[in-house]
Amino acid sequence: MMKGTCLHMKDLQDEDMFLKEGLKSILPLIVRSILQFNKLNISNTSGMAKGYKHTNVVILHKSLADDFEKFCHANDGPLPLLYRSKPGEWKCPSPSNNSHSRTDCLRYRIYEYGACTGTLTNLKDYSDQLKDMVTFYLGCSFSFEEAVHNIGAPLRNTKEKCNISMYKTAIPCCKVASFCCNLVVTMRQIPEDKLDAVVEATYPLKDSHGAPVHIGNPGLLGIQNLSNPDYGDPVQSHPGDIPVFWACAVTGVEAVSNCKSPLAFTHSPDCTFITDLKNEDVAVHNSKEIPTVHCISQNPLHYSIASATAIQKIRNLESLIGIDPGNRGIKHLCCQDELLKACLSLSHARSVLITTGLPTHFNHQPPEENDGPLGAIAMAAMLQSLEKDVVIVTDQRAMSLYKKIIEDTIQQGVLNTPVPLLSYQGNAAESALMFLCENGNLERPRFDHLIAIERAGMAADGNYYNARKVNLKHLVDPIDELFLTARTIPGVTTTGIGDGGNELGMGKVKEAVRKYIKNGDVIACDVEADFAIVAGVSNWGGYAVACALYILNTCEIHDRYLRKAIGFSRLSEKANWASALPSITKEENLLKTLIQYGVRSGVTASLEMEVDGLPFYNIHSVMIEKLLAQTLQ
Repeated sequence: MMKGTCLHMKDLQDEDMFLKEGLKSILPLIVRSILQFNKLNISNTSGMAKGYKHTNVVILHKSLADDFEKFCHANDGPLPLLYRSKPGEWKCPSPSNNSHSRTDCLRYRIYEYGACTGTLTNLKDYSDQLKDMVTFYLGCSFSFEEAVHNIGAPLRNTKEKCNISMYKTAIPCCKVASFCCNLVVTMRQIPEDKLDAVVEATYPLKDSHGAPVHIGNPGLLGIQNLSNPDYGDPVQSHPGDIPVFWACAVTGVEAVSNCKSPLAFTHSPDCTFITDLKNEDVAVHNSKEIPTVHCISQNPLHYSIASATAIQKIRNLESLIGIDPGNRGIKHLCCQDELLKACLSLSHARSVLITTGLPTHFNHQPPEENDGPLGAIAMAAMLQSLEKDVVIVTDQRAMSLYKKIIEDTIQQGVLNTPVPLLSYQGNAAESALMFLCENGNLERPRFDHLIAIERAGMAADGNYYNARKVNLKHLVDPIDELFLTARTIPGVTTTGIGDGGNELGMGKVKEAVRKYIKNGDVIACDVEADFAIVAGVSNWGGYAVACALYILNTCEIHDRYLRKAIGFSRLSEKANWASALPSITKEENLLKTLIQYGVRSGVTASLEMEVDGLPFYNIHSVMIEKLLAQTLQ
């Protein structure tokens, strides 16, 4: 008996697949007519009427219609609105001639006071109520499946003869009146070598949700288990697959449920309404920008997206700062795209720790050099303008100095608000973990990203050296411990910025430092950061980070990805971000402030207008001009 049942189930699945294969090439009008009879054993409409748009359907009382339309516009990634009917308008003249909202979905759901009370094959029994109701037709990701197939990416759910996987996330949508809910996403397993092509293929298809809103670890969306979707079926991943998530119009179903209307209807997920509108032709779509995909973390796996134009600008910044005015041999330390990946990661961060301080002038008071603090302040200013939490960590003995510097930067208008100033002494075995995480809990890190700029880094022998091999350990607190511990905390990224190889984080390129940098066999920092930004002068690296963050956040493609295609673009804040960029005047005034406090040039110990022995005017000022020109062009 059990064997017969299994064979019967297989026969039904094969029949479903055979019927759907036949419906792929049939015109939408005929497909809708077939679905009205509801005689076929079909579980979903994925792949039907190839080349034509599918839509999701929401039907609400006319008193809620205006607010729901606003909700769609405020969250147009998951809810691209194709058509709004008039009250009682059952036909859909714009997307589909000879169609009927009461009968042309494979299945419907009925909601009463927020609860789903049943599934229906048609809404004919509710004709009287529908006279006072409005139908919304919302774009669906089924519409871009042809574009994905055309670039050679497999559609796993189709091959497995199952529904697409859909998940509720922890990402809240933009609330409008009584409509509020968290974002719902679809997930497709995409081979890693197809990520760029899939993103480029779907990006122009705004009516079908456009580009993905997340690529990588589902936990970053609040999804705990891919094998247990909230809607649809689980899909088996293959070796090399990456989970890719698109905004989903089932978000509208969640919003309908949460508004608790006395009566509402939606399509049943995976049972879309098929229109007469043809999908956009990606090849002729007038898109000025091309999205590109970049991996920014392996633990957890996380990719980011930005336009090719923005990426090239940041690469140009990296080339600018990579010159070697001191002839130290730093070109051998440079790795392409370290600036890009560090700044993509920073763009996603909520809370950032910056540390600086290399007390190379051990015979002076204070022993600090002026390379590092200027770049740290430049990064802090931009991060503040992007509404990220920022703290600066330095040596306990230098706290009063940095407090004065921060106060002066606020008076000069460089920083908007005071940056919390902290020290770290590492008095116990768990000190670093307790500093970085609430109560030492790995799942509750205080910071998403740690940046060291011109910060003394521990060498292989446990000491800290300046470029002349002088041991500075007695002047340096063990802030390296924070970076070593951070690399064991999932979701926390580290970046080191340096110009000689002895700086914290440069352990990533320590073999090159030992080989090509003078005294490198002794001074090379042994502590590795996830990303190592190498610059001719470390301050330039800080300026470049500020500029790259501006470029990314003014990129429409990256902005949409950051906000998961919900809410409104933040590009209206562009002028505020521009005002946070480093400038010749700002850096000139800050350098004068450091000189006033006795902070000296790194190479010469001079209290003149120079950094690392290079004059501010005609060297550093020209670099700032070049960085700004590249950023703002």
